[in-house]
Amino acid sequence: MKFVSYRVDQRETYGVYVEEEQTIWNLQVLEESVTGARTLPDTLLEAIGSGIELTERVKQWIEAAGDKDKQSAAVSAAEVEWLAPIPRPAKNVMCIGKNYRDHAIEMGGEESIPKDLMVFTKAPTAVIAANEPIPAYEGLTDALDYEGELGVIIGKKGKGISREEALDYIFGYTIINDVTARDLQKRHKQFFIGKSLDGTCPMGPWIVSKDEIADPHCLDIETKVNGEVRQQSNTKHFIFPIDEIISTLSKGMTLEPGDVIATGTPAGVGQGMNPPGLLKAGDTIDINIEQIGTLSNKVQ
Repeated sequence: MKFVSYRVDQRETYGVYVEEEQTIWNLQVLEESVTGARTLPDTLLEAIGSGIELTERVKQWIEAAGDKDKQSAAVSAAEVEWLAPIPRPAKNVMCIGKNYRDHAIEMGGEESIPKDLMVFTKAPTAVIAANEPIPAYEGLTDALDYEGELGVIIGKKGKGISREEALDYIFGYTIINDVTARDLQKRHKQFFIGKSLDGTCPMGPWIVSKDEIADPHCLDIETKVNGEVRQQSNTKHFIFPIDEIISTLSKGMTLEPGDVIATGTPAGVGQGMNPPGLLKAGDTIDINIEQIGTLSNKVQ
């Protein structure tokens, strides 16, 4: 299932996107129509964190729903304002640096390939939706870059999670563009400022529930800028697989429902090109990940 957040009549809500019908089923309305009660909270983030197996419950409602139930819950996807699936994460987006060998090499040579997990974060205020404009920040940065990444959404609270159990803590998967101001990153000797400009974490367009993806370590990933292929790889090339990422992060830090992890980007970023192929106003970035979809945004 594709879980989405959207705004309609100036109210944020959420549902399941039915791609073949270009329709969103509002989950609060669907639940009430099928069960006669409304127990779901008002946002997708809250629903993920409410201690329920959201995906399984939604499956049951869909199976039990008649045509009238679905019609009452349906809204045209073209008539709503799409939001990032988690429009405002409760915590910083956790990002894994240099998680593809070829990207590590293009950014610093063989010696920069990490032996241990490399982690930085992006501020929640950086998150924007698919098709929402990425600010060019002319006058602030001359080195805006793209990074196509698989995003992992945590589904339940955990600390000290073993690698064997780690994938059980996942709610689903999304696409993230870890847009980076390379000059700010270099100037300030750390990643946070250069990674956290408002509007530099496009996310979406939806979260695909984990049951839809049998193996997250075998997904093709491709990034295009203005139609030109810049990045092309597969998640099988992760240096640190998702189970290790979750286990390592949770050793001394509690992971919570709705936490977002960006798993790293492959080679082909603008900074690694000769000459550099950095972003400018008017550029369009399309990131496609197999079994998930395409995240598109334009710089302006």
